[in-house]
Amino acid sequence: MTYVPAGNRYERMEYRRCGASGLKLPRISLGLWHSFGDDRSYESKALICRTAFDHGITHFDLANNYGPPPGASESAFGEILRRDFRGYRDELVVSSKAGYDMWPGPYGEWGSRKYLIASCDQSLKRLGLDYVDIFYSHRFDPDTPLEETMGALDHIVRSGRALYVGISSYNSRRTRQAAEILKELGTPLVIHQPAYNILNRWVDRDGLKDTLAELGLGCIAFSPLAQGMLTLKYLKGIPPGSRASEDRFLAREKITPDLGERIAGLNEIAKSRGQSLAQMAIAWVLRDGVTSALIGASRPEQVADSCGALENTLFTEAELASIDALKPAHDETLWASSSEGV
Repeated sequence: MTYVPAGNRYERMEYRRCGASGLKLPRISLGLWHSFGDDRSYESKALICRTAFDHGITHFDLANNYGPPPGASESAFGEILRRDFRGYRDELVVSSKAGYDMWPGPYGEWGSRKYLIASCDQSLKRLGLDYVDIFYSHRFDPDTPLEETMGALDHIVRSGRALYVGISSYNSRRTRQAAEILKELGTPLVIHQPAYNILNRWVDRDGLKDTLAELGLGCIAFSPLAQGMLTLKYLKGIPPGSRASEDRFLAREKITPDLGERIAGLNEIAKSRGQSLAQMAIAWVLRDGVTSALIGASRPEQVADSCGALENTLFTEAELASIDALKPAHDETLWASSSEGV
């Protein structure tokens, strides 16, 4: 049966201009990091994407290594583009990235010109597209001149492989350097994708949001739910089949009794706001200087719940103070980064 998107989809979503560029992004974007590998059926993946588009989510974010195995998410979304989203390409923003380990040998990761351009070409083949809307340097490479990495992004745009370029997980100092190099090359940087949530506030400590505002860059925050920690999933320990139970993207040792108490406290604040904990966590991320929150989903119901965050994105000073009182002493970082990164 041919998929027909909801006729009121654009009435259900808010859109924000991405920094000083002409590109607008939905306030909620869908990331295909999890739940889009070969271990899931086509129908389950397509249903999540259809639900997202029906809710006005036009931005679908991928990377070369998303799976499992690496590349599988791009192949899956390429099939969805052909079978379900055929005819809607110009209503979509599709992004991909390169930076993490993708293939064997010395040319399969980081930020060299050889790796970035080759990876972009591979991504386009898997997606079945002539271009992506945004192509990112997925992480800063401490061993490659930043001029080379940014030069590769400039070439990717000039050769028609992408319309815009972005960076992910670069700190404030490196972001300024990257933006200056790209400005001189004539391909302006338009967006930064950092991890940011109630439990992980390196963005605030680093001054990154102020830097992005000053430079006129958009900000799309990934992991607004801290890999599921800012939901009710871990309120009473580690349930079977969860990421933490399998040490998959979330280590068991992160789920401590202290964290459980903090989550319970945050959940009480969310209930007083008439929101689920996930909705409040997304609204908190969107409250100040963030263009879009990048969610993940393993079920279509999670997409709909996340979009409900937009019904209440305002916080009182008392609510913000109560949330601050429940944040851990140290950021809950969930991934490895270079010494020049986060």
